[in-house]
Amino acid sequence: MKHIPNLMKKYLLGLLFIFAATFAASSQTFSYGLKGGINYSMGGEIQGNNSNTTYWSGTAEGEGAIGFHGGIFGQVNFGKFFIRPEVVYSSLTQEFEIPNREDNTEYEVQTFTIPLLIGYNIYGPLDIYAGPVYSNILDATIPNEELNETITVQNTPINVQVGAKVEFGRFGVDVRYEHSLSDEERQELDFVNSEYGGNQGGANRAWFNDTRLNQVIVSLIFKIGGPGLNERRRRACY
Repeated sequence: MKHIPNLMKKYLLGLLFIFAATFAASSQTFSYGLKGGINYSMGGEIQGNNSNTTYWSGTAEGEGAIGFHGGIFGQVNFGKFFIRPEVVYSSLTQEFEIPNREDNTEYEVQTFTIPLLIGYNIYGPLDIYAGPVYSNILDATIPNEELNETITVQNTPINVQVGAKVEFGRFGVDVRYEHSLSDEERQELDFVNSEYGGNQGGANRAWFNDTRLNQVIVSLIFKIGGPGLNERRRRACY
């Protein structure tokens, strides 16, 4: 795993300060817990690139695939507004249909993200929110392929998220969209040609025209601590 860059260290220290300061100020407005679920990734484009017309020279658009994520969150309420920092690990998968291979070619990305969201309570259990996301790429690969260089997924570590959630007591559901703020960056790929039918029209060299991934994220929420955890329990009768 790569060393954590200075920007990420500052981000983590900032989140730690937010957690500590707000919890010390008012534990009645602070909640925390676990989250996890699935994500549906979108984006990506691979284009065949070879002067020999025997090989594939078409373009394959990325096809959405299901990945997963898990992490922790904290939330500090200020009336109807709140601040919600999170730390999340995600595994993203994108598929490309390239000729002469039984299965689709997969593009796999593992990320460590730190969203810092600002939210507002619309009514009752319904909240909306948006905010920046620090995204650190842990690994990006096209399995079983010989690549000339490491895949650069993004040229800026900052993405943005917008979404909504509902919570009842300890449990909740969160749906959000994450958009990459990186610019498109073209990179060369060197496929294992034998995996694509040899020289019978299979892939050889190609361009990864767009490595960026956007995603729809669906999470289940479980609060460990905070106010209102037993809202759905019936009061005892006396």
